[in-house]
Amino acid sequence: MDDVKALAAKVKLLLMDVDGVLTDGKLYNVPGPDGRMAETKGFDSQDGIALQWLNWKGIAAGLISGRQSPATEERARQCKFRYVRQGHIEKIPILEEIMKDAGLSKEQVAFIGDDFTDVVAMRRVGLSIATANARPEVKRIAKYVTSAPGGQGAVREVVELLLKSQGYWEEILKKYEIE
Repeated sequence: MDDVKALAAKVKLLLMDVDGVLTDGKLYNVPGPDGRMAETKGFDSQDGIALQWLNWKGIAAGLISGRQSPATEERARQCKFRYVRQGHIEKIPILEEIMKDAGLSKEQVAFIGDDFTDVVAMRRVGLSIATANARPEVKRIAKYVTSAPGGQGAVREVVELLLKSQGYWEEILKKYEIE
């Protein structure tokens, strides 16, 4: 765990997949006002507040997803994501574009994934993270595996790891009058 904390201390950008990471991976089709089906998904509120804390501390967040979703776009806006890239199953070019734009080395980037399409990104960052519900093959290559599954606090767990490793956690607790 000391190795993971040392890697987490360097992270300036947290990237992630969406389905199975920010959500539990379930997709819901519901009728819209015009009667046509619309896809939506559920997000964890505790992940959301944690992502706000990252923003406060100058650690950027972003997502790279193979699916296009208005619900994801809105969640990214609410959580102040700097990078939102949807509709990209091939994640390497997008990851490289984001890292170049951010001016960061791989050691300064973490990626959370859960499925095969995430492995290529996970292999190209300093801190690769798999959710508890990730495929076994993905967990094997991750430097850290969350206790919580995607959509149920996995992102919160990672944010807490980053903030603790970078010395910000006590400040967060103090803000909420927690001693």
